[in-house]
Amino acid sequence: MPTPPQPPSISPPRTWAEIDLSALKHNIKIARETSGQSIMAVLKAAAYGHNIKKIAQAIDLENIAFYGVASVIEARRIHSTGSKTRIYLLGPTLADEHQEIINHRWTPSISSMEEAHHFDQLNSQTEHPPLQVHITVDTGMGRGGFLPTELNSALEQILKLKNIIIEGIGSHLPSADEDHEFTRSQFKNFSSIVENCNYTFKYIHLSNSAGILDYPSSICNLCRPGLMLYGISPIEKYQQMLKPVMTLKSKITLIRELPAGHGVSYGRSVLLDKPTRIATVGAGYGDGYPRSISGNNSSVIIRGTRCPIIGRVTMDQIMIDVSALSEAEAGDEVELFGQHISVTEVAATADTIPWEILTRITPRVTRLYLHE
Repeated sequence: MPTPPQPPSISPPRTWAEIDLSALKHNIKIARETSGQSIMAVLKAAAYGHNIKKIAQAIDLENIAFYGVASVIEARRIHSTGSKTRIYLLGPTLADEHQEIINHRWTPSISSMEEAHHFDQLNSQTEHPPLQVHITVDTGMGRGGFLPTELNSALEQILKLKNIIIEGIGSHLPSADEDHEFTRSQFKNFSSIVENCNYTFKYIHLSNSAGILDYPSSICNLCRPGLMLYGISPIEKYQQMLKPVMTLKSKITLIRELPAGHGVSYGRSVLLDKPTRIATVGAGYGDGYPRSISGNNSSVIIRGTRCPIIGRVTMDQIMIDVSALSEAEAGDEVELFGQHISVTEVAATADTIPWEILTRITPRVTRLYLHE
């Protein structure tokens, strides 16, 4: 009898992100305990690069009040998982998205009377009960919402509409991790605005991650952790409270001895001043590792040792000086960031912010989920 054909073997990934779901749940617990409030878990931008569907499924039983998303596309992806947690649209939505929002009973944030009237009109044509909405007030972000001077008039008009009902009110902190004086005044102003509304909101929310960590609030009962959910503190002194969720890894593909005077990478910005043992690693800016980190004394972890990046980061590969690590060999794991090199450090070296580093990790990077 002939031997049956064997299924083709699939090689392991050369660059991957380990997503620790137990760390994610730890960070939710910290957000809840620190704020004393209900949680709106912010899952926009593919859950900050962690995969929106997997993250929603992982925390659906964690007593989350809402999932916060930036777009209907993201809401759709969560909805497709069968998640029971309510979905909240964090910003203004387009008119041609409103019917889908109504059909799925997602919760929109309202920034204008045009939005309010359109939701009311569309919902009146269905057999649904009034759609629950939240009012956004602009207390300094300048991105959306009613100005404080417009709010009472808007509330008066919206309350007359029969097919939407105001459930909550929120605003956004533009500089909680940078400008303490302004942020304290923003909390004070938001409290005054809410108290002067002469309306009882079920949910009152203002704090992002920095707000949760550094500004206690007596009026808010809902908070919106984003970055801290994924284990990165926007304020350095609180980092030890959190556990990084993503560790980005790759492998050494090749090690060579290069002579003094040899160039490394594009532009020959590095000419070796002595014979050097160079490892090539199978990751680059095509995976989301920032090219702008080049030439800025950046490093990776190999066998528990920090090793410097040499030359420019290329699309698919980076070069590492492993002269001090004689035991390094092809196939060794390389940590680009995670447990030993923080995303915050990588972002600072690349002259950007950790939010951007996480959200730019590309789809070709395999996500591996731990502690499911």
